[in-house]
Amino acid sequence: MNKYRTHNCGELNKNNKSTEVILSGWINKKRDHGNLLFIDLRDNYGVTQCVTDKSNEHFAKLEKIQLESVIKILGKVVERTKETINLELKTGEIEVVIDSFEVLGSCKELPMPVFSDQEYSEEIRLKYRFLDLRRKKIHENIILRSKVISFIRKEMNELGFLEFQTPILTSSSPEGARDFLVPSRLNPGKFYALPQAPQQFKQLIMVSGFDKYFQIAPCFRDEDARADRSPGEFYQLDLEMSFVEQEDVFKVIEKLMINLFKKFSSKKKISEKFPRIPYEEAMLKYGTDKPDLRNPLIIYDLTEIFTREDVKFEIFKKLVKSGSKVRAIITKSTSQKPRSFFDNIDKWAKDQGASGLAYFTIEKQKEISAKGPVGKFFSEESLDEIMKMTGAEVGDSIFLSCGKTSEVEKISSIARDKIAEDLDLIDKNSFSFCWIVDYPMFEMDENNKIKFSHNPFSMPQGDIDKLDLKNPLNLKAYQYDIVCNGVELSSGAIRNHKPELMYKLFSIAGYDKKQVDDKFSGMINALSYGAPPHGGIAPGIDRIVMLLADEKNIREVTMFPMNQNAQDLMMNAPSIVSENQLKELNLLLKKKK
Repeated sequence: MNKYRTHNCGELNKNNKSTEVILSGWINKKRDHGNLLFIDLRDNYGVTQCVTDKSNEHFAKLEKIQLESVIKILGKVVERTKETINLELKTGEIEVVIDSFEVLGSCKELPMPVFSDQEYSEEIRLKYRFLDLRRKKIHENIILRSKVISFIRKEMNELGFLEFQTPILTSSSPEGARDFLVPSRLNPGKFYALPQAPQQFKQLIMVSGFDKYFQIAPCFRDEDARADRSPGEFYQLDLEMSFVEQEDVFKVIEKLMINLFKKFSSKKKISEKFPRIPYEEAMLKYGTDKPDLRNPLIIYDLTEIFTREDVKFEIFKKLVKSGSKVRAIITKSTSQKPRSFFDNIDKWAKDQGASGLAYFTIEKQKEISAKGPVGKFFSEESLDEIMKMTGAEVGDSIFLSCGKTSEVEKISSIARDKIAEDLDLIDKNSFSFCWIVDYPMFEMDENNKIKFSHNPFSMPQGDIDKLDLKNPLNLKAYQYDIVCNGVELSSGAIRNHKPELMYKLFSIAGYDKKQVDDKFSGMINALSYGAPPHGGIAPGIDRIVMLLADEKNIREVTMFPMNQNAQDLMMNAPSIVSENQLKELNLLLKKKK
């Protein structure tokens, strides 16, 4: 018999009545009723109520013991009276009468209570993460994460994928984010890079003749933190397949996501259809390539309306003449909403850094008219045209924003979400997936230089021999994102497996042949020895679990996350290293002036 426990704290029931048991765990709560002392003992599996009275020689010691101390209890299982049964506990029909106990691990004064749902600062939570992880909700989130990963492995094996591990120490490559660099002791002046993703290696696996690969891959990117992105490191389901087209990848991921979300989600609705939305359409209709399709609101382009002579809204007309765009959001049957509803949204937009949102409501007495601050600037004919273009009806309201394309897309996208929230239009009890497809191969950066928009290893769409490389911004690629409830879960692509074409595409982005060879010599060389058509994707594990756990921040589903400044407050990383360590690595730190 195990000397620490005969049972765990989540399995005893009335069938165990009169059984002598040994339980070990943490003191979750204590309730002192004078003559009676109740102790809720907690372990990974649940909570068991234990009780003793003053006749017990250990009563006084148990009274003084600190919460979260680890103790071993010897006692007998008794059935609770009907009025004391706790249906919220798996063990709620019984309690254990304490005979004796032993302290296995004492606890200092707690910096934060474990049994409380009270929110604490990020600094406290991350410094004492081992305590934070004992809290019920986050403890369950981490268990959920483990189960999700196990399920994914099972599903991938059943789909015929083989699991391989790729190197952690590799070469630096321009994949969209800053690399974490590791100095080489044996090769002075040279550095490894931690992989941003196993991109090149998984393609090399396909060139090696393996047909379907996956791994739960650690990825390292020196990026700023966001609610849906951990600084430093994260994990993704990395997969690649040979002899496939875009739809083949979609079929694998759709099956996996449907099975996964049905298995672990408590929500009632999980969309089994994954609509394909071209990138340009997504940016127009939703203002973003990460649309939340639970939101029924659509964004319309009304730029043309402001070229009409019978529209007198001069501020917008002048902006349109200078190249600005106008976007509109239609809200159904909102004419009876109070003025404060509209003004609050306008104020909110200004708080986001926009000039605000103009608005009016469509009315009809004898003729169509517009009510609101800017309604007087629209003729009946122009309103009629707006209604035709948008499907708006009498009683509907229209919110307008104007600006440069990128600016107006941004504000209209977040305004769409804000308005939907205020009108309670989003079904919080559902998961809605979609694919964003047909990404442009290239885009302009802030310095008006051409760069890859998505992934430099993607295959462009169209006849390879007839590609218009003189107009690269017109090229579309076999690149795709999968999105759920406004969260991007993954990016993927059908890969460019032709070295000659890769050189041409990299040259458009400003890389000469030598630079490409220096950065991607291993892969370029491999592709020259008979490479199959292949493609893949890499859904983020952290984001999937965040959605399943219904959390807003990825930190809540990550065991040991860093803070916003990419610091591990618990382990004090990053840390200063000794001069001897630097000398071994042939490094010298330059002091700031």
